[in-house]
Amino acid sequence: MFWRVRPIFILETVSMKPNASATWVGGLKHGKGVVTTGSGSLLQSQYFGTGDGEVKGANPYELIAAAHAACFSMMLANEFAGAGFPPQRIATTVTVTMEPLPAGWTITGIQLDVLAQVPQAQQGDFIRAAVCAKTNCTISRLLNANISMSAKLDNSETRRKEEVRRPIDSLKALKTKK
Repeated sequence: MFWRVRPIFILETVSMKPNASATWVGGLKHGKGVVTTGSGSLLQSQYFGTGDGEVKGANPYELIAAAHAACFSMMLANEFAGAGFPPQRIATTVTVTMEPLPAGWTITGIQLDVLAQVPQAQQGDFIRAAVCAKTNCTISRLLNANISMSAKLDNSETRRKEEVRRPIDSLKALKTKK
């Protein structure tokens, strides 16, 4: 009797576990804290809870905005590259809106403002990539808030000077509930 042996493949589950830590000293209004990331990029960076303007340092809400801006920009670059349009530059500003609700201060909205330089990309390519990036960004999926976006494709340097067109290079996406 002949036995046939089939190879068994074991799929290894790979996960990422970035981390950060924070230490807070004092009460909310007059206290202060430090934040450290596992990568060491933020090593004992001071942050402050209320951001009263007198002291320098980030607050947790700015850190959320920074994480969202970085994640979205990377995802948008990936979308463009996957479509055959490697971007030259993507600049994203994220604004977090907070409101006092009965449960306490709550993040009620997030605005992404994007300016991208992507030679050869057309407006349709840009809109598809921006909406996909907004939808698939890890931080966008994490946050349970309305996330709106305005985005602009700036290929002015790559256009021929004699070409005159009505500018149709901005995108104002409707607010969507994640």
